[in-house]
Amino acid sequence: MPEISRDEVRHLADLARIDLSDAELDHLAPQLNVILESVASIQGVVGDDVPPTSHPLPLTNVFRDDVPEPCLTAEQALSGAPAAEAQRFSVPRILGDEQ
Repeated sequence: MPEISRDEVRHLADLARIDLSDAELDHLAPQLNVILESVASIQGVVGDDVPPTSHPLPLTNVFRDDVPEPCLTAEQALSGAPAAEAQRFSVPRILGDEQ
């Protein structure tokens, strides 16, 4: 497996918008090589008879059916509001005209 170079680490850091010093680049390149070698060793263990999966157990959908039900009227929804105007909640303005 080819090793990841210092320039490749710098390129990845630039893509991620991470500013790394020269010392950090020198320190990270060998560590990334160890990670890549570990991933490669795990990939070598998988046989052709093992299907790729994301979970060891099958997942099932736990959502219920979407059934329409009666909902609150505007008056009921606004009944506990401190202030309402034109069938809407009335709240203090937090942004000025410049926004």
